[in-house]
Amino acid sequence: MSKNEEEAPKEEKEKIEKPEKAKKPEKKKKKEKKAFSLFKIENAKIARVLPTCERCGPGYFMADHGDRYTCGHCGFTRYKPAEK
Repeated sequence: MSKNEEEAPKEEKEKIEKPEKAKKPEKKKKKEKKAFSLFKIENAKIARVLPTCERCGPGYFMADHGDRYTCGHCGFTRYKPAEK
């Protein structure tokens, strides 16, 4: 056998193609809360839209989750009154 015949099977093994990987779906970027969504200007005074945490004090806003408000700092939860 000559050298060329021995090298031929090695080249075929190297040419085996791998299946393509499926692309991951793109993640949506979360929009940051801007200052205008946390405060409201009424009669030349600034009013807070969301309540502040009762445990942490001013400076820690509570997140609105539909039926409740939750503090992201300490985890305190205050439920909204049920509407009839």
